[in-house]
Amino acid sequence: METEAIRVEGLRHVYGSRRALNQVSFTVTRGEMFGLLGPNGGGKTTLFKILATLLRPSGGAAFVFGDPLSLPDAVRRHLGVVFQHPSLDGKLTVAENLVCHGHLYGLHGARLRQRTQTVLQRLGLADRAADRVETLSGGLQRRTELAKALLHQPPLLLLDEPSIGLDPNARRDFLQYLRQLREQEGVTIVLTTHDLDEAERCDRIAILHQGNLVSIGAPAELKARVGGDVVVMQTQDPGALRQKIRRRFGCDAAVVDGTLRVERPHGHEFVRDVVEAFPTDVTLVTYGKPTLEDVFIHLTGHRFWSEEQESKRQ
Repeated sequence: METEAIRVEGLRHVYGSRRALNQVSFTVTRGEMFGLLGPNGGGKTTLFKILATLLRPSGGAAFVFGDPLSLPDAVRRHLGVVFQHPSLDGKLTVAENLVCHGHLYGLHGARLRQRTQTVLQRLGLADRAADRVETLSGGLQRRTELAKALLHQPPLLLLDEPSIGLDPNARRDFLQYLRQLREQEGVTIVLTTHDLDEAERCDRIAILHQGNLVSIGAPAELKARVGGDVVVMQTQDPGALRQKIRRRFGCDAAVVDGTLRVERPHGHEFVRDVVEAFPTDVTLVTYGKPTLEDVFIHLTGHRFWSEEQESKRQ
């Protein structure tokens, strides 16, 4: 228990008739960078709100550094929170935003000045302290959000889609700051994301799908479970080619969004054999090492991004 930052036990939540979380259980180790990965509607934002004490769960329990969520004031002392949508006052300067936030946590005088200076320097914002937030780039505003969340030195940082809206360079820099926090200061970081590249940077990830925790582990470990290379074939008649492959090679291909997918060791050899056996059936074939999207397909039978698009339509 002393090594755990978070323990979640059988957490459930419903919105009317819709089940957003279904018996979710996991632990997060102190000093870990832990990702909650899933398409929109998977349950990750609901879980984030519950851990941030913004939403009471319908059932189950969770503990943050041993304090139960039923004692929100105790839990909040452990938390620094960065929300998906900005919570800064654009008319105030960077330093003024931090001072206002510090007052909420009882920081005043020399202590507040020292902490403000420390986080501004730590996040490369010292030379922008007197700039109004509305004049900053998206990347600098995100770093200001992070500085605000770290002002009171919380041992746990919760971030909801932390790099949303950032350009690739700003996103890379922001994620690098997070890793430095974990490695140099031992801060435990839990973030929600539907960005597969972002999830790759986490020590472990929990994959959520339709409110269920379908798998948990290090990205490399999850990809290793897929089994060999992933071969994707385009064809005019996926069902017919699937039957032919089963009869000829004794393996079952999955039909996903009109394509056939096979998980096979030595994918290049399998590609050669399939094309030689059925040259008129295969219109396009690719293969490669498994990605996190392949893991999601392996676990759910659905493409990650098609799930995203379906959630947005709903």
